[in-house]
Amino acid sequence: MPLVIVPTPIGNLEDITLRAIRTLREADIIACEDTRRTSILLQNFHIKTKTISYHSFNEKERADNLIERLNRGETVALVSDAGTPGICDPGYVIINHVIQEGIPITVLPGACAAVSALVASGFSNRPFLFVGFLPDKTGDRRRFLQSLVNHPWVMIFYLSPHKALKHLETIIEVLGNRQAVLCREISKIYEEFYRSDLEQMLERVRTDGVRGEMVLVIEDVDLPMEGHQSIWQGQTGKLYMEGLSEKTIVNLVTDQFHIPRNVVKRYIAELKKLDKNEPEVL
Repeated sequence: MPLVIVPTPIGNLEDITLRAIRTLREADIIACEDTRRTSILLQNFHIKTKTISYHSFNEKERADNLIERLNRGETVALVSDAGTPGICDPGYVIINHVIQEGIPITVLPGACAAVSALVASGFSNRPFLFVGFLPDKTGDRRRFLQSLVNHPWVMIFYLSPHKALKHLETIIEVLGNRQAVLCREISKIYEEFYRSDLEQMLERVRTDGVRGEMVLVIEDVDLPMEGHQSIWQGQTGKLYMEGLSEKTIVNLVTDQFHIPRNVVKRYIAELKKLDKNEPEVL
């Protein structure tokens, strides 16, 4: 039987789908990020299926146990505290194990805070970059954000209330002051969308503090085409001169600057052509 990924409400319990309720009722067992949190949902919809804990500290151990159940023909439903499992929540380990075992997986559509926040932001959403939570250590966080400096798309971050202040400070330090929307308590009674630039947002957080999980959506930036092009082409040329393989260069440049692979390959081909045409110095 399949592993079924079941999204749960991110705020209002009425956001759950009829299919999700039926799936949770019919499953042999429900693997939960927190059985206490999930029990509130199950009691509300009179679901009596047995539960088992499955969280970031026991993922590997539980994954083996759940695969045994699946191989016996049981149906396992996987849920997180809120939203879709595997999106900044436990789920990645069991999903990959199940795929390797050749066991079928079903993913139900449902709530996702990032999508709700993106739509509510009003920013252009084609394309966008989902970042999720930033690293806790300041140095790691700064280095990670540095890789996004030249990223022109809308970016979506998850922020925890007790880390929001220092994370906003690092974002402004590295990315500069941009327009953004801070989405708080999505789908709950005190749902709020605060629209401002990042510096105003930081001052508000310093003054008033924040409560509840948040999604930060940062507006896309219109990078000068010439400047952006010269940056990634300069880095490509540097790596080419260092003798790295084409595959390595393409991977590094596309990861850092989010340039289509075929564009980078064409530029490398131009560099190779220049090499061939360059007269030999005697």
